[in-house]
Amino acid sequence: MDQFVSERQARILAELRTKGRVAAQDLAQAFGVSEDTVRRDLREMAGRGECERVYGGALLPGGTTVPLKTRISEQPDRKVMLGQKVVELLEEGSVVFFDAGSTNLAVARSLPENFRLTAVTNTPAIAAELSGRPGVELIMIGGRVDPAVGAALDATAIRQLEMIRPDLCILGACGLTLEDGLAADIFEDAAFKRMACAASRRSLAAITSDKLGLKAAFHVHALQAPLSLVFEADADEALVEKISLQGVEAHRCGAAASINEKNASRGNTP
Repeated sequence: MDQFVSERQARILAELRTKGRVAAQDLAQAFGVSEDTVRRDLREMAGRGECERVYGGALLPGGTTVPLKTRISEQPDRKVMLGQKVVELLEEGSVVFFDAGSTNLAVARSLPENFRLTAVTNTPAIAAELSGRPGVELIMIGGRVDPAVGAALDATAIRQLEMIRPDLCILGACGLTLEDGLAADIFEDAAFKRMACAASRRSLAAITSDKLGLKAAFHVHALQAPLSLVFEADADEALVEKISLQGVEAHRCGAAASINEKNASRGNTP
């Protein structure tokens, strides 16, 4: 029995090192065991410093994140749907900062060919996607590229960001909770995101459902205006409702009306 436990925990650790986070429910299904068994594994692993337990699963120890190159290949269909919904919310002719993130890359890929936009980004993968598009004026923020985040975050990038006032900041986030709002795994990344939000008239983030209720170490944005969030169709209804009642403009993929508009029609305007 101890051998089986060791093998299971070794496989959990391998998945953590590949993806940066694991969900107890998914692990239980994969191994054919109960979620209580998985949670016991995670407690033991956390005691050895191999992971950090969070609601619903575990993360790599604080200060680490999954490399952007790896994240791009995860849940591509879900991110395409989020990206398409975000594009519906963009205003032509506006100045938009594209923060680092695989979902934000999906937003860039979803832009119609002749969509007019001034795009600012510190992420080479997003810049490469937007480069050469006839409707896009591209401004690349440079500096040393952090290999995990996949974006420039250093003093050079900060100085360049200080000179720009976007209409909209499209944020990437590692987790979202009601108590702490949007957060990131790496201190420098979170600091850069906060600066981008402060420089912009408003902010928007597209959130995959696996990040809901997931804690990350460093604060990025409180759940308050001016912030818009785009959720997947299967996002927890009660959680989305609570977020929208805090003044956040909430949208779902595949939904014609925003959550806020539905609240207003019921007389629940925040």
